Amino acid sequence: MRIPGRRPAPPQNAGVERGFRPPAASKERIVIDNRKYLFLLLIAGAVIALDQATKAAILHSVPLFDSIPVIPGLFSITHIHNPGGAFGLLADQSPWIRKGVFLFMSSVAAVIVLYFYHKTPKSHPWLAVGLALIFGGAVGNLIDRFRFGKVVDFLDFYIGSAHWPAFNVADSAITCGVGIFIIHLIFNRMPD
Repeated sequence: MRIPGRRPAPPQNAGVERGFRPPAASKERIVIDNRKYLFLLLIAGAVIALDQATKAAILHSVPLFDSIPVIPGLFSITHIHNPGGAFGLLADQSPWIRKGVFLFMSSVAAVIVLYFYHKTPKSHPWLAVGLALIFGGAVGNLIDRFRFGKVVDFLDFYIGSAHWPAFNVADSAITCGVGIFIIHLIFNRMPD
């Protein structure tokens, strides 16, 4: 029965006898595993939430440049703002240059990490964890760069007068994630 105004569907093999074949890509479907991205959201979201909550607590309760000894001679909570990158990189540049460079670099890094995360197979769950940690840490510090033009740091480890540069939860997550990534590289555990 024909419905007025509609053309009948061609037979399944229409055009094949004349050498026409539909492109192969039309048969392929892109499948996105929602659980994989839920996993990313949970890990990165936890890192971002913990990072922003601890920074808010520091901003609210510890005056800038004040220090609270936790383990005397080893660890203090010290409220500082880092206008530069890791270890104060570009700290002496103008605020607009720093903000532009670091917003751009952080955004590019986050996109690259997302790409690698997308390409990571289910057979490499620890690599996925590492990439999610890096992504969450990058976004946590990116939020500070947008809000303040600098990053709030407060974890201060030292021995006597020798101080490791202060850092935060986002930096810790990035470091752990990079460590997991390096372990995969060293032990040849990277996916093909």
